[in-house]
Amino acid sequence: MRAVGKNLVIQKIKEGTTATKGGLLLAESQRDDIRYIEGKVLHVGSEVVGVKELDTIFYDRHAGHKIEYNKETYYIIKLTDVVVVL
Repeated sequence: MRAVGKNLVIQKIKEGTTATKGGLLLAESQRDDIRYIEGKVLHVGSEVVGVKELDTIFYDRHAGHKIEYNKETYYIIKLTDVVVVL
């Protein structure tokens, strides 16, 4: 799978559950206070500058589209949705 233009193919890095101060366990999807999600870049489009394959990034949680291929889940996001490259 290859990205086109200014798009990136990424995989989310699962955060798992976290505990609140009161002891409740929250899944990642229930955490409204998290604005950005961590992901690993699998492929970059030909017009992408500043991000390369295997970089770890943070991107907007509402960005992109989910694609399932060979029973794996991938996400396609735009370069403009990336906020941090680690």
